[in-house]
Amino acid sequence: MQPTKLVGASPAIVTLQEEIFYAARCDAKVLVTGESGAGKEIVARLIHAASPRSRSPLVTVNCAALTETLLETELFGHVRGSFTGAYRDRLGAFEQANRGTVFMDEVGETSPRMQGLLLRFLETGEIQRVGSDQIQNRVDVRVIAATNRVLVESVANKTFREDLYYRLNVIHLRVPPLRERAEDIPVLLRFFLEQFSRQYQVDLPTLSQEALQTLADHHWPGNVRELKNVVERLVVRNKAGEIGRDDLPLEVLRSAPAAQTTVTPATRPAADVLFERLVNGGESFWSCVYAPFMARDLTRDDLRAIVRKGLERTSGNYKVMVELFNMQPDDYKRFLGFLRKYQCHMPFQQFRSAASSRDAQRPSGESTTTPPGRIAASA
Repeated sequence: MQPTKLVGASPAIVTLQEEIFYAARCDAKVLVTGESGAGKEIVARLIHAASPRSRSPLVTVNCAALTETLLETELFGHVRGSFTGAYRDRLGAFEQANRGTVFMDEVGETSPRMQGLLLRFLETGEIQRVGSDQIQNRVDVRVIAATNRVLVESVANKTFREDLYYRLNVIHLRVPPLRERAEDIPVLLRFFLEQFSRQYQVDLPTLSQEALQTLADHHWPGNVRELKNVVERLVVRNKAGEIGRDDLPLEVLRSAPAAQTTVTPATRPAADVLFERLVNGGESFWSCVYAPFMARDLTRDDLRAIVRKGLERTSGNYKVMVELFNMQPDDYKRFLGFLRKYQCHMPFQQFRSAASSRDAQRPSGESTTTPPGRIAASA
């Protein structure tokens, strides 16, 4: 069974626990994002369990595992004779969860037609079963949706409806991948060792220091789900009472050198990486910075650091920075409004003063530097 709590004490998990608490107190729709195996379903279960709907059912539907036709039947039900094998009427997930919660996992995989059906249901609460030409029921259901996709990008690519995105994204919770909370790995290891020792009725094994360090250094691309599977395998195969490094699965041992080489560049500040993508990679601010910031993948400190770098490059000129960040000139007011809204607008005077000081220190006759590329500084 999956744990009924978020295991860990890292700042990321503490923050997520607080957001779950606030989400459970209201009845708004929730969008849970995060990589596969990070624990999105656990978040949904915790929200439901702490909400006033906890006495009613929580029904889970995996949207990626069903075809469009089967998914429509799974959600809305069908009437007898609607297709081959439909020998009786069947209630869908929305009717089964009346007064409760429906957790729609991998909602980003739904087809455009299904997205239209979902939008209509979210607006009206009406159920029209497959094979029927009339409304059968109206239900009261809270929808919690989850996806491992960046839905903002899907909206931009016209593969996910913008109106449905905003319907689902009333409250947005992001589940951090395991590599972003490495301090929780020893706690999770202990938790699953105890869980599977009880399940298989064996003595609680211990991990040698080398084995613990190797597991802590692993990149865990499959997140908590991968770690859980590894621990179960270790408990089943363990005989000596202590698990050594040589007892670890080959995929963990083989990935150790690769993990060391990939961790180093990942430690670069996010602001440095994104600024380079803007200036040298030609990406637009709206897709490179704005979208992940609105999805809470970037902090205000990250945004301020990017803006600061831009002002340093353009000597405090916001209009020039609009062009530097590959935006249209018409985006100037929108850009400034966005920065002011999130308290990330900085006075330009200090950057112009710094630029003047640098120019004054240059040897006589040396020309000042114009911002790179097509940008020319203007007042």
